[in-house]
Formats: sequence, C-alpha cells, structure tokens
Amino acid sequence: MKLISTASSEKLRGGFYTPAPIAEFILRWGINGSVNADILEPSCGDGVFLEQIQKLKLPYNSITGIELDSEEAEKSTRIGLKNKSIFNEDFHTYCNNTDNRFDLIVGNPPYIRYQFFDSRQQVEAEDIFIKAGLKYSKLTNAWVSFVVGSALLLKEGQGKIGFVLPAEILQVSYAKQLRAFLAHFFNKINIISFEKLVFPNIQQEVVLLLCEKDDTDNHKIEHIELKNAEDLATLDVARLKSPKKHLDFNSNKWTFYFLDQQEIDFLENISKNRNIPILGKYANVEVGITTGSNDFFSIPLSLVEKYGLESYAKPLVGRSVQVNSVIFTSGDWEINRMSKAKSHLVVFPEKQHLEEKSGAWEYIAFGESLGIHKGYKCGIRNDWFVVPSLKISDALFIRRNNLYPRLIINEARVFTTDTMHRVFLKPSTNIKAFTASYYNSLSLAFTEICGRSHGGGVLELMPNEAEQILLPYNVDNALLLERIDTALRKKCGINEVLKITNQVILKENYGLTDKEINLAHTIWQKLSARRLNRGK
Repeated sequence: MKLISTASSEKLRGGFYTPAPIAEFILRWGINGSVNADILEPSCGDGVFLEQIQKLKLPYNSITGIELDSEEAEKSTRIGLKNKSIFNEDFHTYCNNTDNRFDLIVGNPPYIRYQFFDSRQQVEAEDIFIKAGLKYSKLTNAWVSFVVGSALLLKEGQGKIGFVLPAEILQVSYAKQLRAFLAHFFNKINIISFEKLVFPNIQQEVVLLLCEKDDTDNHKIEHIELKNAEDLATLDVARLKSPKKHLDFNSNKWTFYFLDQQEIDFLENISKNRNIPILGKYANVEVGITTGSNDFFSIPLSLVEKYGLESYAKPLVGRSVQVNSVIFTSGDWEINRMSKAKSHLVVFPEKQHLEEKSGAWEYIAFGESLGIHKGYKCGIRNDWFVVPSLKISDALFIRRNNLYPRLIINEARVFTTDTMHRVFLKPSTNIKAFTASYYNSLSLAFTEICGRSHGGGVLELMPNEAEQILLPYNVDNALLLERIDTALRKKCGINEVLKITNQVILKENYGLTDKEINLAHTIWQKLSARRLNRGK
C-alpha cells in the first residue's frame, strides 16, 4: 500500500510518548485514594505510566499493559512492578478476547488512521464498535477505538478512563458518535486543555479526557484550561470530582464546554427557540475544485505568457490573501493578475481536442517531468491534466481562516480551488442579503463552534459544517453590504463592522437584546482568542 510505504514509523505506530507530568497527573486523578485498583494501560509503549507508578509508589492490586511493538513491550516488561503483566499484541485483539475487567484504564493511545491498520486490526476495531452499538467508519482513527474498547473493559457500574487525546475529539465529525457514547456511558467527564502545545514538534493540540462512571443518573462535564503540562503539578484533583455543566446527549461539538454554563444555555436557547435559520437553508456549500496539484494547475500571468496558454487559462482566486473584502470584483482579479499571484486556472480539454505542437503540450510535459501525473487524483483520470467539476459558484467561503471567517460574493465569476468552498445559492435567495447577514457576532460565534481549530490558530470548516452556521437572514440586510465592503477595504477591524451590523441584523431584525448581543460577541471573542493563541 503506497500510503504505508511512505509513512514514517511514528505514523505507523502513533508513537508520540507522554510527558511525565501528564502521566503522573492522570494516575494521581485515577487512583486518588484507592489501594486495590486493577489498572490497564492499553498502549504502554516504553512504560512512562508504569514508571510513574513505580516512582510515586502508588498503591494498586494489578497492572496489565498492552503494546504492539515488541521492543517497546520489552522496555515495559523490565520495569520492576509486582503483579504486572505485559502482553505484546494489538489492543483491539486483546479487548475482544479478554474476560478481565478493570477499575482504571490510562494511556496515550496511538494516533493512527484507518488506512495504516493491517486487515486484522481493521476487523478487530470494527468488532469493538459493534459491541458498543456504534458504526465503524474508514475515517476513524485508532484513538477512537482505543477509547471505546477501554470503556467496555471497565468493571460493571464503576471505573475511570484517563487518556491523552488529540483535541479533535472535541470537534471532528468522525468522533461525533464517540462524544454521544461517552456522554451516555459516563457520569462525570473532565476535559483539560493547554494553551501551549504538549507535542510542539508535530503541532498536535491535545487534551486530557478524564471520564468516570458510577451508579447515579447524573451526566456532567467540565473544562479546565492550563498554560502548560507543568501546571498539572498544582492542579487539585478535587476540582474534578463535581463537574457542573450539563452534557449534551445530541453530541454537539464539545467546544461548547470551553464556555460558561450561561453562555452554553444562551447558545442552545438561540439555536432551538429563536427561529434563526441555518446557512444551509439558503445555499449549498461544496468543496472547491480538486485539481490534484494546485501548484501545477494554478499559475501566474508569467507562466500563461511563457507557454502561450491564454486560451486555456481561466480566472481564478486561489488564496484568501487575494481577497480583501466581501465582494470579489473583476477589478480585484485584475489586480491579482498583474501581480505575481497565481490568478489563472489551467483548464485543458481532453487530449484529442488539444492543438498539436502547442504550448499546452509543452506545459503538460513539464508537469510529467515533475511527476504530477503520478499523483492519486491525477492518476485516476483518463487524461491526468483534465480537471473535473469546473463549476463557478455564487459565493466563496474561506476553508481555513485566521482572524475571522469570511463569506465572499464571487462577482468576478472566477474559479476557485479546494482552498475555498463554493457556495451555490438556492432559488429566491438574495446574494447581497445572504452575504451581509453573515457578518454578525452570533454567526461568527457559531462558525467557531461548527468548525475545528488546528495548530497555528487556524479555523477550518468543511462544507457540511458551514451549512450548520446560524444565519439571521433578512432581505433588508442587503442594504448593509456596501458599508461592510467599504469598511473592510479600508482595513477597518471586524469589530468596527460588527458595531453596525449587530444592531441591524440581530437587534432590529431578530429582536435580540443588547445584553444578548453582547453575550454573543463575548462568546465569539472568547472562542476565537483561544484559537488564535495557538498561533503565537
């Protein structure tokens, strides 16, 4: 499998090991006065959790460790602990075949995509999902099946799991059913996040997921944010005994829980009871054109002229920095075109319709010399250089955003690559009203909630996520568009724009009070500031 042949050993094993302060804290929380716990470490690696048990002289009844890599398993075997068993096998297989049950399960499961599993691991992981009543997907990462399987290995009516997980658990779609499963299965959930990256070398934001089940009917959750892993040393585990926030069984994104309960209640009330529609009511959002190689198919004017590609070069906007307002005009495109920007999309017909001995063939040959035709997307086409799905959209939605997300009218009628989403309006939607209606604090807040943040402070939204954003549409909002466009072209801050739009869009048209508007704005600022801090 080509993907596996080019993957690093760390990717194949998910081998990024836990810092000692994190392992120590999870154990301190998990044991917390117990003296006879049966403990499982489903991916024990070189034994950092086991070493902390030894170093801190923590009490326990038994310890079981699972590790697929034989060399790492041997390291864990050599750690001197009584009543310890280390199994050199895949956790999925162990989970499906053991009768043992545990009081505490801790670890840092591997972050491995489905395609890096061997065929047996795929089958075993799917069996875990079936036992839990969940549907298995090829988008699923190994850490998801580790969490589900570990939950199933807890003793009846009690037990804790404590894991180091990617922050994706809070927001990605493929973990949606996992969030619902955890909300129902556990009574107490605590999430600990960090302002600074725990694994800076891989730009992977992580959280600690600490879950406990008991015999009550309560289901609560809490979020605590620390500056870095070292701050865990002074965090009192007693703070985690009584989470306060109500768990959402509908599995909304857990970025909700970065907010106060008042803010959560406000957003839930707004979305359920105030008849504010979603963006998807007025438009369909699709990914931009998947070229297979944006570097090859997106070219500046200089390359158009060098190869004589004028008849094949179509207007393009390929990067967010090429758009400085909410309306992308022909004049804006001309400015990009005369700069060094890649403002043209190369649109070749099938080879039988290409002129012989033209610059097009020369450019295609240049692409083949670079191996562009061997890439997956290009390689599956009849003619690798013929780009499909050449539709021009009514509007553009930036896929990856920084300071604030942007919705833009495609007045210039340009193509866009998959760096932007294409927005196609539904019948009777007014394009000016639609676009202006987006620029308010409530929609921006829901954009942060619907999307997912990445290292570097980037906010990314998929098309289906963009369609779920609350959009207080009103046809009269079209009158605001010119003011918004002018303000942003003059490089006024988004906050200056929101002072105008919030009063009209939210207060006058949808009846929100000044207090509610301020609350929506505070929520947006809190979520965006948290995300942007990741980029510092």
